Amino acid sequence: MDGNENRQIGRDSLFLMADLRVDGLDGEHRIKVRNLSSGGMMGEGAVRVARGAIVSVNIRNLGWVEGTVAWVQDNRFGVAFRDEIDPKIARAPVSEGGHTPRFTRPPLPGGASGSQLRKI
Repeated sequence: MDGNENRQIGRDSLFLMADLRVDGLDGEHRIKVRNLSSGGMMGEGAVRVARGAIVSVNIRNLGWVEGTVAWVQDNRFGVAFRDEIDPKIARAPVSEGGHTPRFTRPPLPGGASGSQLRKI
């Protein structure tokens, strides 16, 4: 698939933080993911990447995804993933230990009644 075909893949605009490893550079670099599709992403950050560089991106709920830098403009760059992903998984809420955080759970049956709650 050439670069023009990739532009037809639907992309989700979003804002996620991710870690980036660049082949040939030491360490991980914190970047912003600006949009994401099944075939790639646009990242932004203070890391110097070159077109054609092999990278790995740690995307929330997906883990490390390998790809190649397709384009670079200022501090933004495009990554074409080696394998397709499901971008909806990255949008899903992050749960710790597989449990919904207490503050987002509905009240438990038989728990505190409305009369026991303090009004603000």
